[in-house]
Amino acid sequence: MIRVLLVDDQHLVRAGLRMLCESDPGIDVVAEADNGRDAVRLVDELHPDVVMMDLRMPGMDGTTATARIRAAHPACRVVVVTTFDDDDHLYPALAAGACGFLVKDAAPADLLAGIHRAAEGDSPFSPGVLRRLVDRAVRSRQPAPGGELPRLTPRERDVLRLIAEGLSNQEIAERLHLGVTTVKSHVTSLMTKTGSPNRVRLAMLAPRVTEADP
Repeated sequence: MIRVLLVDDQHLVRAGLRMLCESDPGIDVVAEADNGRDAVRLVDELHPDVVMMDLRMPGMDGTTATARIRAAHPACRVVVVTTFDDDDHLYPALAAGACGFLVKDAAPADLLAGIHRAAEGDSPFSPGVLRRLVDRAVRSRQPAPGGELPRLTPRERDVLRLIAEGLSNQEIAERLHLGVTTVKSHVTSLMTKTGSPNRVRLAMLAPRVTEADP
């Protein structure tokens, strides 16, 4: 059972998210908060697995709350759910430790899948947001951590390209006709070789890494 905390200053939004979560037998909404300060307190008290975090709220905003939650509870996964998917909100949230970024007009199935992906250690992103991250990485031509591009196996390159498309481990397994455990092993290897702490960083490095390999 995935324990979830919902954080949004709009009661109607929280009610909608709760109803959606309650339709999934694998998700348990343990509490709600309408501001960042209460969110931090509730994480301290209840230790949820996933926090669905709004960004613009009175008092303590979602970015500040995310940073405090991640500092005190590194295992807690914070997924931003917001109307604002511009860079001014995206990058500060990622820097604060958010593992995913979903827009509020996402399909209900995608929001539920995002919770499951976050709980499994994945990084759920709305496709448009992830494409913008990758495009920005291509434009900036940022080097891989450590200054050198790693050599990858053909299968690792296949997995990396699909990570950059925003696919989950399950979706990658289906696309490549592999087991999910095998895909997870490839993802772990990719993170180790590139020095990437998460799938977002892998996605941003994908263009350079794949171009550099023969």
